[in-house]
Amino acid sequence: MMGTTQRAKTLSFRMRIGLALVLAMLMLLGGRLFHVQALDPAGNAQQAVSDRLRSVELPGARGDILDVHGRVMATSVERYHIIADQSQVDSYTVRDPDTGLRIPITVEESAAQIAEILEIDRQEVLEAMTGDGTNRYSMIDRSVTPEMRQKVMELRVPGIFSEPQSERAYPAGPVAGSIIGFIGADGPLEGVEAAQDDALTGESGQRIYEVGADGVRIPTATFEEVPATDGQDVKLTIDQDLQWYAQEAIAQKTNQYNAQWGNATVVDLREGSEGEILAMADSETVDPAQPGQTDELFRRPLALTQPFEPGSGGKSITFAMALEEGVMEPEDHYTVPYRYTWNGQTIQNARSHSEYEMTAAGIYARSYNTGTVLIGNQIDEQTRYDYMRKVGIGDPIDIGLGIEGQSALRPPEEWDARQPLTTQFGQGYEMTVLHTVQMYQLLANDGVKTPLRIVDAYVDPDGTEHPVETESERIFSSHTSEEMLKLMEGVVEYGSARGAAIEGYRVGGKTGTAEAAGAQGGFDGYTVNFVGLAPLDDPQFLVSVTVHRPAGRFGDWDLTDTFRDIMSYALSSYDVPPSGAESEAYDGFVGEQQDYPW
Repeated sequence: MMGTTQRAKTLSFRMRIGLALVLAMLMLLGGRLFHVQALDPAGNAQQAVSDRLRSVELPGARGDILDVHGRVMATSVERYHIIADQSQVDSYTVRDPDTGLRIPITVEESAAQIAEILEIDRQEVLEAMTGDGTNRYSMIDRSVTPEMRQKVMELRVPGIFSEPQSERAYPAGPVAGSIIGFIGADGPLEGVEAAQDDALTGESGQRIYEVGADGVRIPTATFEEVPATDGQDVKLTIDQDLQWYAQEAIAQKTNQYNAQWGNATVVDLREGSEGEILAMADSETVDPAQPGQTDELFRRPLALTQPFEPGSGGKSITFAMALEEGVMEPEDHYTVPYRYTWNGQTIQNARSHSEYEMTAAGIYARSYNTGTVLIGNQIDEQTRYDYMRKVGIGDPIDIGLGIEGQSALRPPEEWDARQPLTTQFGQGYEMTVLHTVQMYQLLANDGVKTPLRIVDAYVDPDGTEHPVETESERIFSSHTSEEMLKLMEGVVEYGSARGAAIEGYRVGGKTGTAEAAGAQGGFDGYTVNFVGLAPLDDPQFLVSVTVHRPAGRFGDWDLTDTFRDIMSYALSSYDVPPSGAESEAYDGFVGEQQDYPW
């Protein structure tokens, strides 16, 4: 009896404890319900809305890169990523159009349909769709066309969505590839794509909307959109057709001489366009769509990245400063020896010869080192150095590609015993193709230096153009410029570049050959260059042709045919008529012998 009573008491106690626990839980739930419904209804409602909100970035379209005539050289095309939200992927049904019945579609069947549209492996699609079921951003395929994306989305598979992407296309292929540059996985890497990225890149917008439990947007719920702003187009000074022609021409010449590289650069000299680079062509160029297939050397413009001693091309600055300082006139007479010794240093000309009686114009046309020094030595070293710096030698050159062409020129106090002589004829310092081009640009442009550039204007999405403005600087007088053009005409008429002549046009220029520095020190090759202008009565274009380390013997290399082809193409393309003007070249020789042998 006592046992029964004890058990009853124990059961009663347990029931009271249980009831107390139930009441406590009810109180907690009631309190929470009171808090939710009475004290913080807005906060909880807002949290519920937040859980349903989705945000999609709306990228601004990247601007195009255009040539000087507005032709597209780089543009953005519409592409999409196909994404799976694994937590939403599920089987579904579709209505049979014939019977009207609902037909079930499994996840495996959906994966097979998507794989067929995208032309990728079915198992990979299935794994991306399912995984562990928690990944809400699982990549199925990247950069698919709008047509493919449309077909995938028409399947209406739960949990499958698309993201718009902007992908670059290069309609001109490898034409001006090293100038245009390219884009990698981490963004713009080279050329205009990288240097002008701030202008090309638009500002992203945003779209915010609510989705239901099935991941589908609720039509009547929250929807906000901040529109994107497209980037600017960048209009270059490059003429796409001329660039292509120059690339073909310099590739042929480089192959002819089995050289390491070649470059052909064309600069506009017409009024209002001075300093604009119309072509900057390398013997090999990168395809921006496949940059990895091109040697690293050719992924950047050689005219900026490869400095060299200019050789006889550097004589032009010596003659220009002599004219400017009034220590020489083109028809002054000089006795030109094969060898010349000054302050214990001996220099000589490229080929042995007896003493010649020549004019200053003839020395320039035949490119004699000894005669050049006879003229240049009339000017003190510091003055010569100052002029060289004024034309840009020793300073970096920036044309808007994000990289600078380098030039090395030490001050006179650091020159060795030979540099007071060698710097007068293009040795003892280095500069790039563009430094050389800049020097001849100012000599052709009335003595005024206008900075070289490759960006012509920035174009807003509404078509408004913002031209790039530059500041010009006078370096030489008009008289010096005029006289230098006549000296250059002598180079083509009876000097070292007779092959540069173009029928109907006055043509001038200057040849240059210098030893190329070896990787292990010393010299182990040559760099050959020719810069020409036409027509000299009103210079319209400048063409520079350079070949580095050509095979063969010194003196066997001729670049004038390549110059002539490119210049003739430019003159024809821009409808520059033959002038028919008479030559103004000065006589190069003194006395009865009017054409000394080389």
